[in-house]
Amino acid sequence: MKQPGVLVIGASRGIGFEFVRQYRADGARVVATARSDDGLAAIDGLGGRALRLDVRNLDSTAGLARQLDGEAFDIAVVSAGVYGPMHTALQAPAAEEFDAVMHTNVLGPMRVIPQFVEALTPGARVVVLSSRMGSIGARTHSGGSLYRASKAALNSVLKDTAIALADKAVCAALHPGWVQTDMGGAQADLTAAHSVATMRRTIAGLMPVHNGQFFDHDGTPIPW
Repeated sequence: MKQPGVLVIGASRGIGFEFVRQYRADGARVVATARSDDGLAAIDGLGGRALRLDVRNLDSTAGLARQLDGEAFDIAVVSAGVYGPMHTALQAPAAEEFDAVMHTNVLGPMRVIPQFVEALTPGARVVVLSSRMGSIGARTHSGGSLYRASKAALNSVLKDTAIALADKAVCAALHPGWVQTDMGGAQADLTAAHSVATMRRTIAGLMPVHNGQFFDHDGTPIPW
């Protein structure tokens, strides 16, 4: 049985790295990106093809399509992201804080996704790691307002991508849950292994009817 080709954008640690580990453990062919030497070495150590990529750098993202020439991906996961300051809605972020979060969480995917479209197989699944915090319909408080704004914007990018690729791929935004990573902290509800395992099941179950939708890690729909 042919094993899938998988692309993971932002895999040096945490959830992205766990995607690489689990897909490689199942025998998939994995290409994954990282910014640091340590991240690249970790991916290589799992048997993945490691590519250096900084989603905040235009020159770096512009060269991705060339590096992916000849690849064929059944699954693409855009995982790169940062949290930023813990401001509320009435605390304006500094310009450098805004730029760091928005460039990584929004502009990065907008630059990267077009670079791998030609490498997608027919019916491929494309997911971005969003957050329930980006949901407007489910929102009850304003903590982390900059991160919330960035994930709401990422959801918009995903929706537009789903429309543009409707004849080629199934695209969805996934909330990984509150995960024990550097971002989520040790007190979080889920291990990275559990979060990724449930997201992989959700990804595997994506059908054309799910194109452009927003799901929790276990496949439960989340309101925009």
